[in-house]
Amino acid sequence: MSILEDARAVVENGPVCDACLGRQFADRSFGLTNAERGKALRVSVELADDDPHEPVETEECWVCEGLSATFDEWARRAADGVAGVEFGTYQVGTRAPPLVEENERLLRESAGLEEEGGEPFKAEFNREVGKRVGRLTDTEVDFERPDVLFVLDVEDESVDVQVNPAFVYGRYRKLSREIPQTEWPCRECNGTGRRGGDDCIHCDGTGYMYEESVEQLVSPPILEAMDGDDSSFHGAGREDIDAKMLGTGRPFVVEVKHPKKRFPDVEALEEEINETADGKVEVEGLRLATYDMVERVKELDASKTYQARVQFDEPIDDETLQDALAELDGATIEQNTPERVSHRRAAKTRVREAYAVSGELEDETHATVEIHGEGGLYIKELVSSDEGRTEPSLAGLVGVPCHVTELDVLAVEGEDEAFEDPDFFIESDDEK
Repeated sequence: MSILEDARAVVENGPVCDACLGRQFADRSFGLTNAERGKALRVSVELADDDPHEPVETEECWVCEGLSATFDEWARRAADGVAGVEFGTYQVGTRAPPLVEENERLLRESAGLEEEGGEPFKAEFNREVGKRVGRLTDTEVDFERPDVLFVLDVEDESVDVQVNPAFVYGRYRKLSREIPQTEWPCRECNGTGRRGGDDCIHCDGTGYMYEESVEQLVSPPILEAMDGDDSSFHGAGREDIDAKMLGTGRPFVVEVKHPKKRFPDVEALEEEINETADGKVEVEGLRLATYDMVERVKELDASKTYQARVQFDEPIDDETLQDALAELDGATIEQNTPERVSHRRAAKTRVREAYAVSGELEDETHATVEIHGEGGLYIKELVSSDEGRTEPSLAGLVGVPCHVTELDVLAVEGEDEAFEDPDFFIESDDEK
């Protein structure tokens, strides 16, 4: 049948509004709204039949039951639902009333149209309300990862507004040997600060094994600036509590849940964090980032360069040290799970490369060693052997027990290449 004959069959199925008429042919003509398409088809049928009809008011339509006239109303309700929320992109989803979907199926069946065809009611509702939301809020639609998702439940007459997280990327330097990277709740009281009705003696009632961390110094100013409900800290690996993170720093992302402000001044935020951290932590290169940056940070398997101060239990000479370092330089290292982390990591043997190892003897029992190793190489165990769990090791090669007294991370290699893709960042107002 021709489109004109099909349109006649639809028109003859009772009062059908222009939008519902046009929607049945959305896959067969383009460039018009469904209401415009339906009106044109209705006129064509009347001209062909020389039989003018009274126009059908949307409120009288038995298919959508007047809902095709409510796009503006739903758009205003959606916009009102994000009053005070800063965002740049959005998406609209619709839960259509089952009765309307059933009416649409009956219409196509009665008109002799193929079951699959046209455009579903909820698809038009998404688009038409979505266009109006964009105009009202001066934002753009994003079907992948919008800042805000509006779910319109037409039957319940409700609008559910879901504000997706916002992300701030940067690099931190940890200048203290007394703070961990992330919050460390007390295991004895499960972070409550109380045990047996009294203050927990293990954490002095604080709920934390360490009262400060990189996360606790960096995240709160970001959370406050973005006016969110909560935050999560994601680092590209982590250093030991007693190790400093120096050089260009370690990449991280702070994820802010339900932010009301999505585009803070990151330069001012960087200054605030560095001032309040009081020399314990420094951040640099703060930028607004996308959701994908979290996975990129967490999955980064970069190599790292360390500087370790080593103490030997017995005197050694420089020749012995240099011979041992030469053996480790470029060596393949086998490491069983270290004793110090065995309570939280499964026992297994890891094979890692020591790309470059060098150092100098300071006196008979002290040396400074620099190690550039593959991601995941345990440096303290590379020095001490961890009772034979690491082979080869510095202790094993010099034949004298030794251990790391101070450890600094000088560089996380490869992060510039991993994070240079502009698609992973969002322009802030001062960059536009």
